[in-house]
Amino acid sequence: MLCAFPPTLPSLFCFPKKYVGSPFRRKHPAGTDFRRTIMNISDLLHRALRLEWLTPEEGVFLFENASTAELMHVGNAMRQYHVPGNVVTWIIDRNSNTTNVCIANCKFCNFYRRPGHEESYITTMEEYRVKIEETFRLGGEQLLLQGGHHPDLGLQFYADLFRQLKSEFPNLKLHALGPPEIAHVAKLEGMSHYDVLKELKAAGLDSLPGAGAEILSDRVRRLISKGKCGGEEWLDVMRAAHQLRLTTSATMMFGHIETNLERMEHFAAIRQVQSEKPADAKGFLAFIPWPFQDEDTILKKLKRARNAVTGDEYVRMIAMSRIMLPNVVNIQASWLTVGKQVAQVCLHAGANDFGSIMIEENVVSAAGARFRFTADGIQQAIREAGYVPQLRNQQYEFRELPENIVQQELDRVAMVVD
Repeated sequence: MLCAFPPTLPSLFCFPKKYVGSPFRRKHPAGTDFRRTIMNISDLLHRALRLEWLTPEEGVFLFENASTAELMHVGNAMRQYHVPGNVVTWIIDRNSNTTNVCIANCKFCNFYRRPGHEESYITTMEEYRVKIEETFRLGGEQLLLQGGHHPDLGLQFYADLFRQLKSEFPNLKLHALGPPEIAHVAKLEGMSHYDVLKELKAAGLDSLPGAGAEILSDRVRRLISKGKCGGEEWLDVMRAAHQLRLTTSATMMFGHIETNLERMEHFAAIRQVQSEKPADAKGFLAFIPWPFQDEDTILKKLKRARNAVTGDEYVRMIAMSRIMLPNVVNIQASWLTVGKQVAQVCLHAGANDFGSIMIEENVVSAAGARFRFTADGIQQAIREAGYVPQLRNQQYEFRELPENIVQQELDRVAMVVD
């Protein structure tokens, strides 16, 4: 038994070197043989607690062999190092969409429509006004604003939109677009990612979501999202955002055709970009993993993938997010895709944030995500898990809960509401 923990982290448990394998093995690329490398669980967990970077291969070994209890313990210890105490943060915002027109043709997306489709749309200013005024009534101050890769909407469209929104609603925060959309606009305009982001920041962009990461392996992206930017371009957009001191987040959609090694390589790519940010930049403020939602998707219809991620596997992935990303402070549990109970367990496995109540969400919901919270409901869920809820903004600064906050009316027939 080994108990040599660094003094800055708690040493509540000791980890045995020997452990019987777990059921989380997935097919690895040809030529990958982790048996050739001598590893043991205890040494890897101790190294993680010292905030060392584990290799992707070491991450795979831990994920496939350590017990859930061991991973949760280390994930929670690292959470307490980064975010001490018993506060769990959450936010009020809405995920609105600029347009559903998209030429990326992602096989996991039911939201998009091709150009000219009878159901295609571009959101109007009057529609934005209604959405924003409702968001303010419900206690929010931010739009998470995203959309498809519209072939005719370039930089001028988004810059004008942001300026108009900020002109009419000066207190509104815009957490908008994402690396694939920035890459798309850059191609349309023949501009660099940096220059596109610079123009959008001047027009009112406050922060850049980590949308469209999926899995950053180009093998995976060619199969599920061929029309989107590649993994390295996604990372390059984030590098440019960090140079401009735009705060960002990072994501992972897993549980489809990727291997466990590709999951761990995804973590390694994120932490590398985070390590490159300027010293005075916040970089990736948060990491949010969620399982593939498969309802009516082309990916499922082609019998290439289905959502087989269990609650236990999701909890393990939250813990691995902490273990593999020692330079990212906040880890968010995706209650939207796994539900309240699993997300509550994640708060004991490394997650310190419960994300947004999502006044509006149209993309993941179109593939089967049915879970919803009101402002009261998300706070109660956090309390039930043994933590203190704290409202925040996108910069992870605490906010006072607005007085006379209105609770959102949700469709309790179509949704699972807590």
